[in-house]
Amino acid sequence: MEPSVLRRAVDAAATTAAELGLDVSDAVAVHNSDRIAVRLDPCDVLARVAPGAWHDGMAYEAEVARRLAATDSPIGGLDPRAPDVYDRDGFAITFWTYYEPVVADHDGPAPEQLGWTSGLAPAEYVDALVRLHTGLRQIELDAPHVTERVDGWTALVDDRERTPDLPERDRALLKDTLTAGIAKAGTAEQLLHGEPHPGNVLNTSTGPRFIDLGTCQRGPIEYDLAYLPEEVAELYPGADLDLVHQFRILTWAGVAAMRWNRDDQYPDRDRWRVDLLDQLRAGLAR
Repeated sequence: MEPSVLRRAVDAAATTAAELGLDVSDAVAVHNSDRIAVRLDPCDVLARVAPGAWHDGMAYEAEVARRLAATDSPIGGLDPRAPDVYDRDGFAITFWTYYEPVVADHDGPAPEQLGWTSGLAPAEYVDALVRLHTGLRQIELDAPHVTERVDGWTALVDDRERTPDLPERDRALLKDTLTAGIAKAGTAEQLLHGEPHPGNVLNTSTGPRFIDLGTCQRGPIEYDLAYLPEEVAELYPGADLDLVHQFRILTWAGVAAMRWNRDDQYPDRDRWRVDLLDQLRAGLAR
């Protein structure tokens, strides 16, 4: 969000929290993208604030969280004092329990060498995801299929008005990759997190917890594993690593397309545009 919009979003979160009876004397934005996260103290709450058009998506995320909470899944939960989606000043707001991050002490490579900074050992990461998948199998939820996301990425690549700066050579590469699809069929499917990458798992004093539950969708577990570092994905019991690689290629292409969207506000998007295309070419060469 732009600075002026960011300030309004932080104020909307703090004012709404205070009206709900939460004690707020300090509000600090700790993450800024197209949706922001705001640390509220001393009530120890993390507010997530997005443009009002996101209301339905945030309501979906809150419903996923409520249902998973009943399964004892390793997730970051809603704050029980403010369990709904709230609208103020053109923003949609949800309130979540704040978990103080910790750095785990474990043997093996340093987390930054493996490509993430949560401090989780690969085995911890996998165990948490297995438990999350178990919880997702226990709930009933209307969720899109992963192919719908791929179709959305393809439509973005085809839309030159939304991706005006995407070079034609790279546009053709993304289009060919996304329309090639997946070679394997008939794999068992279930509800998935949708984006369980390292940025969406917290290392807390109560163990790993997954956040950003609004990406929940249906498909093979290998789709989720495509978002994990390879050193982690290969530890998942029974995973088809060839299928993981196919989904990883699709994901690189899709996320690259998102970074070329003219309205994308992802931090450092210019670097990601290049890096993701490089990863895609290397993955296809394998």
